[in-house]
Amino acid sequence: MRMCPTSGRWFRWSPLVLIALILVGAAGLFSTETPPFTERDKAFYMDEAMINFVRPGLVFTITGHEIGTDGTVKVRYKLTDPRGVGLDRLGITTPGNISTSFMIAKIPKGGQHYESYTTRSRTSNIPPTVGVQSLQAAADSGGTYRTIAVGEYEYTFGTKLPADYPKDATHTVGMWGSRNLSEFELGTDRQTILYNFVPNGAAVVDTREVIKNESCNKCHEQVRFHGSRIGLDLCVMCHTPAYGNVRNIQPQTLNEVDMAVMTHKIHMGADLPSVQAGTPYRWVASSIYDYSHVRHPADVRRCASCHEPGAKQANAWLTNPTRRACGSCHDNVNFATGENHLNLPQISDNQCKNCHIPEGELEFDASIKGAHTIPQESKMLPGINARIVNVSSHKAGEKPVVRFQITDNSGALIPMAQLNRVAFVMSGPTTDYVSPTSRGYVAEVATAANVTLSSSDYVYTMTNAIPADAKGTFSIGIETRRVNTVLEGTQKQMSVQYGAKNQVVHFAVDDSAVVPRRTIVTTEKCNDCHANFTIHGQNRNQVEQCVLCHNPVETDAARRSAALMPAEGISMSIMTHRIHAGNIQPRDYTLYGFGNTPHNYNKVGFSAPLSACTMCHVNGSENVPVAGVADLRDPRGYMDPVKPATGACIGCHVSKDAAAHALANTSAIGESCGVCHGVGKSAAVGKVHAR
Repeated sequence: MRMCPTSGRWFRWSPLVLIALILVGAAGLFSTETPPFTERDKAFYMDEAMINFVRPGLVFTITGHEIGTDGTVKVRYKLTDPRGVGLDRLGITTPGNISTSFMIAKIPKGGQHYESYTTRSRTSNIPPTVGVQSLQAAADSGGTYRTIAVGEYEYTFGTKLPADYPKDATHTVGMWGSRNLSEFELGTDRQTILYNFVPNGAAVVDTREVIKNESCNKCHEQVRFHGSRIGLDLCVMCHTPAYGNVRNIQPQTLNEVDMAVMTHKIHMGADLPSVQAGTPYRWVASSIYDYSHVRHPADVRRCASCHEPGAKQANAWLTNPTRRACGSCHDNVNFATGENHLNLPQISDNQCKNCHIPEGELEFDASIKGAHTIPQESKMLPGINARIVNVSSHKAGEKPVVRFQITDNSGALIPMAQLNRVAFVMSGPTTDYVSPTSRGYVAEVATAANVTLSSSDYVYTMTNAIPADAKGTFSIGIETRRVNTVLEGTQKQMSVQYGAKNQVVHFAVDDSAVVPRRTIVTTEKCNDCHANFTIHGQNRNQVEQCVLCHNPVETDAARRSAALMPAEGISMSIMTHRIHAGNIQPRDYTLYGFGNTPHNYNKVGFSAPLSACTMCHVNGSENVPVAGVADLRDPRGYMDPVKPATGACIGCHVSKDAAAHALANTSAIGESCGVCHGVGKSAAVGKVHAR
């Protein structure tokens, strides 16, 4: 009998198994190799003895194949841990049984899409499509396994290749599976691998890669569906346009299963013309999946958010437009009749690229890049750039004097009269931004009337003084925007309002050293998903500017009517967590913004697991304790005010139980979160959020 060091459970092993484990464990114990895990992996937090006992992780390697004269396909493969130690598929000689699935498909010579040999038939049993059938790619069934040695195996497909299978075409074996280590409180490891070959032994030329997994994982952390199927390269083996002349559809909804159609429609979601016209976009499986509320975090015209360089067919969206791909977003276009297509029917894809060239002479034309131009990013705009040269008169009790420049892309100073807005936001101290007013900041608008020109700089003197008792470091941020007309005098003429990149400067209000505000998230992290995150009328686009207003003491009370009180706290930590966890809120989550406009976030869902703190946080800023930070206002929460660590955590952990737990561990001295959830503790933030 042996006790698991983590779970405390007892296991009975045979003497041979114990000898094998001891030998394997000894090899690891004498190794100084760093464990191949990141802080996002549960195994990262295991001690070396447990690592050597369980050998967590799962790696697939397909080492070869064989095709018999009767079309029987065999593949040889290895199952190992990340260090290359063999794993028992049945979980007898090494912990954790391993399940695997296989499929095999071909890309016809010179073709673009997979055609799977392993298929299944599906029939709808729900109205109004009862009886509709479809043929879909699927995992192989009826296959057999053979053990060569521990960690080395052979799988024989139940599906045989037809006698006339093309021996000069790319064939791909897709393998996916999982290793169940839940007995060791490690959950389930999942893995996917593809193996390409040409049966006649020629080099593999034709492959399918329009989007790289890394592009998807910027938002999704790890693209995984249907249990253990990881990565877009496996997805496209099943999600193909058709089988021969038969469309690949879901019989219940008649929706296209093709990856291009499905992915575009899901990410368009609420912006689909069909959805806006009243037809929801849904899929039916074990339950109903409705994507009609989905809004892409970046502007949907930014095709390059996903179609990034590096993939083998990265330029397919530019060089090979099709009715299927383009019509998936523009689904109010009827190519058969020409409706919403300049009344021009399009009977095939052969002529699409004649009109829709990659890029034309002008933006906003019929070219692919032109038609998807985001107005605020038009190259025809003269540009706007803001820079704070310096801040003087910045001691406690003084009114700061800001010297700044606002220039176009040529470097020329833009006249104040041509600017739609110029404003400065001041707050401090940088430890928590709760001064100089009860709202934690002051915002002042600079105009041609209150700005002077000094040499090549503008100069503005703030009307609000730094508090007389202020200490430490304060900050001032600049925001500005302008309106320009593009394509003037043409049918495409439009006025475009766009803003400059915010700049925030820090300065000491006493004789202490300047200490910038701690970095919790970065704009670059936000833009991994949002591409060019800008809000409040193009005024604010940098995290450093956002936190000046979205500070611990600010709420949306100034924008709510008395009948809608109490207010919501809008500190950056509370607000951002609650927005991204919108669809799990147990109550309505609506913020009131400029113009007293309500913004409801009840249906917002984070594109990655909510436990993926490092998708946004940097430098370990998700960890506790949080020292020297002010309490947060949360009038509609379970506690008001709420301590800083609690305020951040209950943004995602929204239950009353979670709030009560936090309150029970808070005293007049402060929060005791760090006792259990601090770095290296039994329930450290990274550990409990690990996958």
